Amino acid sequence: MPNIMIVLTASFGFMRGEKTGLIMGFACGFLSDIFFGNVLGLNAMIYMYIGYANGKFNRIFYQEDIKLPLGLIFLSDLAYGFLYYVTLFLMRARFNIRYYFIHIILPEVVYTILVTLLLYPLVLWINKKLEESEKRRARKFV
Repeated sequence: MPNIMIVLTASFGFMRGEKTGLIMGFACGFLSDIFFGNVLGLNAMIYMYIGYANGKFNRIFYQEDIKLPLGLIFLSDLAYGFLYYVTLFLMRARFNIRYYFIHIILPEVVYTILVTLLLYPLVLWINKKLEESEKRRARKFV
């Protein structure tokens, strides 16, 4: 199953910066915790870290180039899977990370990248509209 929340968190992180990535990560993670999580706050914490880390790449982000977003979303989903494994399974003394990586993390990363190819243009369009709205609002008050 693709992780669309990672796509949103990472995308808004590298498109809009660290603070927006952190806030978007918290929002996506908290929603994920409410609807799917076993531990309230775990996904919110992981997504916040991922959003903040992706925000560090805001300075080298170019809208025309899809390689950086695909690479960052790939790494973000790997990091999410690993951190989720460490916090939920390793703490319970389940050390079968190879099985978890091959059967859970890797298929999710592949599906997420495929969905990113379809979803990324929509996220990019939303970001452009938000930037235009912010520019209009800034001109109105100046």
